[in-house]
Amino acid sequence: MSKILSVVGARPQFIKAFPVSAALREQHEEVLVHTGQHYDESMSGVFFDELDIPKPDYNLGVGSGPHALQTAEMMQKLDAVMEDEDPDIVLVYGDTNSTLAGALVASKRRPLVAHVEAGLRSYNWEMPEEVNRVLTDHCSDMLFAPSESAALTLESEGVTDGVYVTGDVQYDAILKSRATAREHSTVLEDLGLRDGEYVLATVHRANNTDDRERLENIVSGLSSAGKPVVFPIHPRTEKALKDADLWTRVVEDEHLLVVEPVGYLDFVRLLDGAERVATDSGGVQKEAFYLDKRCVTLRDETEWVETVDAGWNTLVGADPLAMERALQSTDSLPEKPSLYGDGTAATRIVQAIAEFEDE
Repeated sequence: MSKILSVVGARPQFIKAFPVSAALREQHEEVLVHTGQHYDESMSGVFFDELDIPKPDYNLGVGSGPHALQTAEMMQKLDAVMEDEDPDIVLVYGDTNSTLAGALVASKRRPLVAHVEAGLRSYNWEMPEEVNRVLTDHCSDMLFAPSESAALTLESEGVTDGVYVTGDVQYDAILKSRATAREHSTVLEDLGLRDGEYVLATVHRANNTDDRERLENIVSGLSSAGKPVVFPIHPRTEKALKDADLWTRVVEDEHLLVVEPVGYLDFVRLLDGAERVATDSGGVQKEAFYLDKRCVTLRDETEWVETVDAGWNTLVGADPLAMERALQSTDSLPEKPSLYGDGTAATRIVQAIAEFEDE
């Protein structure tokens, strides 16, 4: 039995981590550390209880801030936790500053570093996430790739040892969460919505919110969807719309239904019931694919290129005409390939850890 210290920094990472934690704790001791990178009011006790997510053993309370200061504070606090806990393995997820901080601290200590979602690339070095994921991959001992394509990317960068194609843990999570959401969420009834009759939109990335022209174009594109657009508003996006004098236009647009941020189960229910999805989120792109939804991605590139190649995801950037075409398209979707495993990635990760330790 190994002692595994798992590092997470935001709600999406907890969602990815909960199936892995469940599988790990059957055979290992896990210490769960929340860096506090993102404060999220929806991460209440109900969030953990509804999804049976283990509550963190540590909350470092780092909070937001400039990248250098935030990462440095995380590293300092994580170093103290690793000193006290003396784990065998440090497990990190995805591409946040918490991911990089955990990997860097562990790489300078005794623990092995294991990276979930290894091998993903957008090839856009202006994205902090790209820097985080590349550096994390190159200092990891175990790399859990969600797809064969991700493993080939690692191989092209000279990373071949300790690479395991496990499938995507987010697939595990969304399958478990969809069943729970259908049973418990009333969000569709509360908003007067019916399955298949609306578009779900999410916008939060800085290069969309902090560029007035892109933000205005996205608003125009969403308004042309031809169906009601449910728009859970991210705090960053709300502030940006107000700063750009676009807020009144958005809330008065009869095609847009702006709602407060929703909890995870309500979001899964909205996604499950949507006719299609428009998003700039990497995670939502995958969740749309897993739940058989067309996805319109409000970015110029994506790390989930397989969904685009498969014909289920369309990159439109912030081009309102491209958005309109993609949001109104009635072209038949191709047969959906199995790209990211079969929803058993957490079990495969635990098996990979055992194989690595036996070598």
